[in-house]
Amino acid sequence: MKSVKEICIEGFEKNFVEKPDFYSYAPGRVNLIGEHTDYNGGFVLPCAIQFGTCMVARLNGTDKIRCLALDMENDFDEFEISRNIVKNDQKLWANYLRGVVYQFCERFEGKIRGLDIAIKGNVPKGSGLSSSASLEVCLGTLLKGAFNLEISPMDIALIGQKAEAYIGMKCGIMDQAISANGTADHAVRIDCKSYELTSVKVPEDALILIINSNVKHQLVGSEYNDRRESCEKAARVIGVPLLRDATMEMLEKVKPQLDDETFRRAKHVISENERVLLASEAFENGDLKTLSKLMYESHVSMRDDFEIVVTQTDTIVNLVKEALNADYAPARQTGGGFGGCVVAVVNSEDAKIVGQTVMARYHELTGLNAEIFVTRACAGAHFEKV
Repeated sequence: MKSVKEICIEGFEKNFVEKPDFYSYAPGRVNLIGEHTDYNGGFVLPCAIQFGTCMVARLNGTDKIRCLALDMENDFDEFEISRNIVKNDQKLWANYLRGVVYQFCERFEGKIRGLDIAIKGNVPKGSGLSSSASLEVCLGTLLKGAFNLEISPMDIALIGQKAEAYIGMKCGIMDQAISANGTADHAVRIDCKSYELTSVKVPEDALILIINSNVKHQLVGSEYNDRRESCEKAARVIGVPLLRDATMEMLEKVKPQLDDETFRRAKHVISENERVLLASEAFENGDLKTLSKLMYESHVSMRDDFEIVVTQTDTIVNLVKEALNADYAPARQTGGGFGGCVVAVVNSEDAKIVGQTVMARYHELTGLNAEIFVTRACAGAHFEKV
């Protein structure tokens, strides 16, 4: 089977009738624990996965970026290099790239030149495994390498975050940060207030299962922004800049001043931050039992307090629990919510049991077919000359 890189190079040569000079790659991510804490300045614990976005490119001698999306039936977009790049209302995928390029133009005026770019990815679409962040970081890494730009991986991540805002999504920094800064065999705890990165060793016997519910994950819309506004409202009432700075005791004191929905959403964020810190310790100690309890508590909090869990992902978590005959499933819905995937952390023996149970029962209960991907924690984005 051909690699994503090989397919990308072949697609470039066929469509641009030249050989590419540059290659960049950025992985997707799965968040092991810590949901909707990032834009609240809190903690998250993701890892980069073995699915991502590949780009190959060549200087084209013009003042234009010309992009070919091989995964989208060779859909094509072209735009001038400028600090005032407008969105393409017909092509959402292209706007992520436009948003990255215009910010590089602001920061490195006169240094960005025309490129022909072919793009190929294998992050399952609509799964919530951050194909958009992978796309943004991949392009940022390509521009850095092709033009020898002085920019850190975290600054590339921040540009990717701004590209999301350019499209209309006020997301946190986690997705882009882990794509740019992933570490092989480690999760990375990100302090989303200070941007401090802490590598957390994943036990050698632990496998990461990503179970796609095939309920399409889509976050550009009111659901995400509404929850972000609720968190900001709670922080204002408590009197802190971010919910990261609040405690459960502080939240309880202002409970009479908050509507029930806002209280519960703040409760999730504050308790989730604590779970991330405890989960980091459990990983380092190889304590999968404690990790299991924390992951399940996170899932329940997302379902009951933050209200972003759909029936299908809840069904998968319950099937994992059933398969292992356990009080707590080492599984939780992952990503921004409203569909997408469940992540489970299990040993190799339990992985087989979980896989068999989900594949046997999920369709019967939901009418949908699940997909299961197995990964280990991978390295982040990289660039090389072809």
